[in-house]
Amino acid sequence: MKLFDEIPAERPATPLLDTLETPAALRAMSQGQLLQLADELRAYLLYSVGCSGGHFGAGLGVVELTVALHHALETPYDRLAWDVGHQAYPHKILTGRREAMLHIRQYGGPAAFPRRAESEYDTFGVGHSSTSISAALGMALAARTRGEKRRVCAVIGDGALTAGMAFEALAHAGHVHANLLVILNDNEMSISENVGGMASYLARILASKPYTVMRENSKKVLSHLPGALEFAKRTEEHMKGMISPATLFEEMGFNYIGPIDGHDLPTLVHTLRNMRDLDGPQFLHVKTRKGRGFQPAESDPIGYHAITKLEKEPSPPPQVETSTAKPRNDSAVRPKPRKYCNVFGDWVCDMAAEDERLIGITPAMREGSDLIRFSQEYPERYYDVAIAEQHAVTLAAGMACEAMKPVVAIYSTFLQRGYDQLIHDVAVQGLDVTFAIDRAGLVGEDGPTHHGAFDLSYLRCVPGLVVLAPADEAECRAMLSAAYRHPGPAAVRYPRGKGPGVAIPDSLEPIAIGKAEIRREGRGVALLAFGSLNTPAAEVAERLEATHLNMRSIKPLDRDAVLAAARDHELLVTLEENVVAGGAGSAVNELLAAQGVQAAVLNLGLPDAFVEHGKPAELLAECGLNADGIEAAIRQRLDRGR
Repeated sequence: MKLFDEIPAERPATPLLDTLETPAALRAMSQGQLLQLADELRAYLLYSVGCSGGHFGAGLGVVELTVALHHALETPYDRLAWDVGHQAYPHKILTGRREAMLHIRQYGGPAAFPRRAESEYDTFGVGHSSTSISAALGMALAARTRGEKRRVCAVIGDGALTAGMAFEALAHAGHVHANLLVILNDNEMSISENVGGMASYLARILASKPYTVMRENSKKVLSHLPGALEFAKRTEEHMKGMISPATLFEEMGFNYIGPIDGHDLPTLVHTLRNMRDLDGPQFLHVKTRKGRGFQPAESDPIGYHAITKLEKEPSPPPQVETSTAKPRNDSAVRPKPRKYCNVFGDWVCDMAAEDERLIGITPAMREGSDLIRFSQEYPERYYDVAIAEQHAVTLAAGMACEAMKPVVAIYSTFLQRGYDQLIHDVAVQGLDVTFAIDRAGLVGEDGPTHHGAFDLSYLRCVPGLVVLAPADEAECRAMLSAAYRHPGPAAVRYPRGKGPGVAIPDSLEPIAIGKAEIRREGRGVALLAFGSLNTPAAEVAERLEATHLNMRSIKPLDRDAVLAAARDHELLVTLEENVVAGGAGSAVNELLAAQGVQAAVLNLGLPDAFVEHGKPAELLAECGLNADGIEAAIRQRLDRGR
């Protein structure tokens, strides 16, 4: 295997890979050709991700496994379900999307994750973790019902296996004795260190047809001897357990094989060929290294989970004469925009220093939610519960019952997975839990599975829950303080990326909950903006000489501000980076209807459709939520009303 120290700037030579349009030709390749293909695939993956940006380390770690799977299985007839999809880039390259990969995650290009509409080889659309085993089990049972000899395989990472949903599916598969192969891609957790010659040799033996035949025939013979079959079974389990973590999966009804070296292509091919025809639930444990073949990624697998597009070095700027003008007054210089997650990261540390009851909780999003410093400064008050959003929310509820002050840092799209717990375990009991909801609105290149498009709708219908949305970095800090000091469940939802660039105070002073802010007084039209859309709202208000209200609070709504705006303006325009259905604009409509106020209202927000992937600015423009789109919609409505 060739080891890379840097990402190729030019397209590498990949003569064997270039001949593959589908995996069918791959199945006729010799072992030597498969090894060459794996090297070419790794080189092309490095090059293509350098051109486009995207998920990186996980794909490098499964190059050999991907080649072996498409060699051993007759895809797409045989079903191959990838979990999450971070590791599916090599799969996409081998399944007819090689050149398109240069534009992955870009507007109009391939999706970041497997997607059924994109390719027949993408058997199940993913993005959230821990769904592959359930989906693959459904496919296997459907094949059994139709009498098909279709093989079904799920590939799941050790991180995704931490979720309860994965274990629910494993238990069910064992119960129904499904013909299902589950491959554990173990690239981080210390499930076992027994990777080496003996373990690989054992895997070959346990997966071989002679062993399988002997095992089944022995069962038949020993079944006639009282107690002998149970004794033999326990002996086999203990023998396996001494050199592999088989016991857990065997007890769930799986035939466990492994662990084997996931970068030993000949062993992978040999093992998969043997296992593909075995009946019943099969579990293959594969040890891989994230970032394999790219030295920087192997050394820093977290930092190289994904990378941005590599830009060419810009030409040096032309030399100009030094200006003799005086520098601008410091007070006139706009503060450098900060990421909202970094605003949260600073706030949670500052609040923890003030209040020893604060507990930080996250479902495997320490880096993404910026709890890194908190985890280092307050390790005894920090809990990463792994990919278990439901558990994260109820854990917080339990802590709140004991007078602690839990703060759950979670992405908008992941909180959907803990929604029942938010209602049943937190809100029904009125518990004091603060939710810091990151990635609200359109997140960009990860697409519809990761857009935070629904949280205002699914949160504001929950009784007793406060919901706030900041217009800028300073408001984000103040709202977090307000939510934290509110004696009950409260949520602050903020977008991915940077704010508009507003000075952030050092204090922990809270904002007034349920009070809007008039940012511009105008006439005719009143813009009622929630959260991130205050930035284009300010620009549109200037163009139309309209009133601009920063609503701040979705629940409770500032009733007085809404009713006053309806009284003094001919058109109210609500703006939110959330679906219109059931969102903040709907709250305004409901208030006006309840008060018997007849007012013209234009609700602008995300459409009743799943928004595709692309840069946030591109997607906002497509949805008509940039300044030009908002102005055009308002003018069209005014023209229609005349």
